Amino acid sequence: MAASDTDPRLLRAFVAVAEELHFTRAAARLYLAQQALSRDIRRLERELGRELFVRTTRQVSLTADGERLLPHARRVLAAHTALSAAFTDPAERPLLVDLNTDGMTAARVLARARELAPECELMARFESGLTWAAGEVLAGRLDVSFGRAAGLDPAVLAQLSVQPVRYEPMAVLLPHGHPLAGREEVAMSDLTGVTVYAGAGNARTLEWTDLASVLFAEWGVVLAPPAPLAVGVAEFQRVMAKTGNPVLAVAGFPPLPGTVLRPLVRPVPISPLLMVWRKGTGHPGLAALRAAVAELAGTEGWMVRPPTSWLPETDLSLMGHCS
Repeated sequence: MAASDTDPRLLRAFVAVAEELHFTRAAARLYLAQQALSRDIRRLERELGRELFVRTTRQVSLTADGERLLPHARRVLAAHTALSAAFTDPAERPLLVDLNTDGMTAARVLARARELAPECELMARFESGLTWAAGEVLAGRLDVSFGRAAGLDPAVLAQLSVQPVRYEPMAVLLPHGHPLAGREEVAMSDLTGVTVYAGAGNARTLEWTDLASVLFAEWGVVLAPPAPLAVGVAEFQRVMAKTGNPVLAVAGFPPLPGTVLRPLVRPVPISPLLMVWRKGTGHPGLAALRAAVAELAGTEGWMVRPPTSWLPETDLSLMGHCS
């Protein structure tokens, strides 16, 4: 296989198709027309003198040569990105900040960071789950995200820096007609035997479902089976209305029509919120985010745990860590 002066653009196209195994999704990821992407792949195959993909009407898969090329292509693109970054002012590019869900703690951090660094462009994204977002951060498609870092794969977490943000009290989202909806607060013992949805089956939010599973096991709460992945508030509300199950949430969860949000007590289960970014990231917007976290946590008491709270030891350890 001979490759001389291969255009990084062609390698970028190859890696996108190799990771998505779908030309339409890869083209959307690269903001290209599918025809242009296919043309780039054919050109790369001609330059290398090898077929890189097996294409059928139903699926796309890598050939042996494609499998062999993939790690080399990733290293070349990483080096190309590092070269560009070394000679580019970080403030000149937007910082992509995943908030998971709008209207919550991370959104407040972003708003304050924008005030602290008005010269920086801090762009909000909504990836709905740190398990997914962490992979996007490591791939360079996001810069910062928020969530429960202790639930990440250790190999992924080792590549990330973290900053504790808040001990967020959990709550339960109840349909108006649910027997517990009339209470001002819901004790964990009230949920014994009750089926509660906590993202089971959603590969993007494994860290949340893992935390819920540990909590539910202690109190005999039944983890609801997987539901279709709902994108957007209206779709989430529609899918949840079909099951009628309560939904595990946090105290600041945005209100949804037809539901009430009730705090969980005795004990108060905690969702540990951390900010994460790829190690070595340098950007004035990141410094502003870190300053915003420190300021808001101090003035709002975000890092003060309720006296009767619940949180696994692995999460407590990480919440005391800052890197």
